[in-house]
Amino acid sequence: MERLKSGVFITFSGNCRAALTFYQSCFGGSLHFDKMDRKIEGYSELPIVSAALTSPSVVIYGSDLVHDDGRKIGNYLSVFLSCMDVMDRGRLVAKLAASDGQSVLGNNETDPLVEVVDIFDVRWILGLAPQ
Repeated sequence: MERLKSGVFITFSGNCRAALTFYQSCFGGSLHFDKMDRKIEGYSELPIVSAALTSPSVVIYGSDLVHDDGRKIGNYLSVFLSCMDVMDRGRLVAKLAASDGQSVLGNNETDPLVEVVDIFDVRWILGLAPQ
């Protein structure tokens, strides 16, 4: 059996398909969704049990199913990506912050890290690969 690639797992609570499709437009790669076989209360469509976006730069796993404590958005978790260069990072900033009102902290060539909060309230830290 082939081992899964390491990556980040994010719970989206009802918008997993939309989120991973958005991230595919940012990072490229292929998507795979496993849905429940029945509807459950609180979901208009069949919930995504697990999903994976596998791209050359990142693997993102996700689900619509939320832990009993509920989904809590906070600033304690960020997804870090090492970008090839400033242009690569700028391209990702533009894609991740594509919607109006999204947060971008630090975004010039001298900033070692740039933080982007996307439309799904996920924090991305974009660094530069060592030269």
